[in-house]
Amino acid sequence: MTVRLVPATPTHFARLLEGQPPEQAIVMPHTPVAEPEVLAMLAGLAEAVGEIFSPPAWLVVSDDELVGLMSVTSVLEERRLQIGYGVAPGSQGRGHASAALKALVDWARSDPRVDALYAETRTDNIASQRVLERNGFVQMAERLDAEDGALFCWHIDCRGT
Repeated sequence: MTVRLVPATPTHFARLLEGQPPEQAIVMPHTPVAEPEVLAMLAGLAEAVGEIFSPPAWLVVSDDELVGLMSVTSVLEERRLQIGYGVAPGSQGRGHASAALKALVDWARSDPRVDALYAETRTDNIASQRVLERNGFVQMAERLDAEDGALFCWHIDCRGT
């Protein structure tokens, strides 16, 4: 299994919203990578974040199959990015999220615009918590979100200081 991150473009999101592969060389997953309303929200988020940071989102591709999406959800002060990710239900449990997050951390460590990455997980999302831990993220806080409930807040220093 070779997982790679492909910077997602508005055209990629438009094609996904039409139920089409984002690129000719990328095969669609057996289960949707996200529901249409989630894809539309991610496309809008990528457009907004893309005005201040690029790339704002990535396609997670395993071999030649689209297995997930990864996004910058917000650009925080002092060169810090908050991220989110998801894997298509039919592709979960195969290490795709861990491999994609490792690729993103490696990218962030090589990009001078990024000093740290942040993420949040629901307190009951053990699988995502393990993905973050395996990639060096440390739990730093817990907060209550009106929409998502109890969340753990995670970070990783990309500069090693």
